Amino acid sequence: MLSAKMEDYLKAVYELQRQGEAPVSTSSIAETLDVTAPTATSMMETLEERGLVEREKYKGVTLTREGETVALEVVRHHRLLETYLAEQLGYDWTEVHDEADCLEHHISEEFERRVAEVLGDPEVDPHGDPIPTEALDPVAELAGARLSEQAEGDRVVVQRVRDRDPEELAYLEEAGITPGTTLTVEEVAPIEMVTVALEDGETVSLPAHVASAIRVSDATATEDASSAV
Repeated sequence: MLSAKMEDYLKAVYELQRQGEAPVSTSSIAETLDVTAPTATSMMETLEERGLVEREKYKGVTLTREGETVALEVVRHHRLLETYLAEQLGYDWTEVHDEADCLEHHISEEFERRVAEVLGDPEVDPHGDPIPTEALDPVAELAGARLSEQAEGDRVVVQRVRDRDPEELAYLEEAGITPGTTLTVEEVAPIEMVTVALEDGETVSLPAHVASAIRVSDATATEDASSAV
């Protein structure tokens, strides 16, 4: 049995690897979990002893297949819980992350199965993040580019939004920017603002750090794929 703290570390390594950091540095882990570097190093040593991570001296760690399986199970619990809280209990999408963090380590596999069944076995959570399958198969790489990387005139569809900052989520919800929203990039300003137009013509100016939290795909390609089904 692993402690909740161990699972938190494995999930943090998993998420950092998914963002393109491999091996994952101790400093990144410490920053993500708000702990000191020595504390993170000590936990990595423990997880290495248990065969859950591989360490490269002066470089960082990567998950073993066993470690990835544990992380995927925690991520599945978390994202199913976020979806359940939003769809069945009426939670706002700004609230579900912290609640799911509290619950993800403490649900049984039977509870997980029933939640998935009630929800119709969803593929993504309220923020657009993919939910690992019951078989805990490896999840595909992050889809889409950041909105902050798009050029003026690009027409895109929001795929997913970073879920860790409630203020960011509230800002985007008020602006009408959620997964599935089609946007046209109107202006990329030198003062690090990205202005986009929604389908109804309303324009919204987003600070660069908010735009970088939004993953998008080409709208034309998405529409072509939908019409081909």
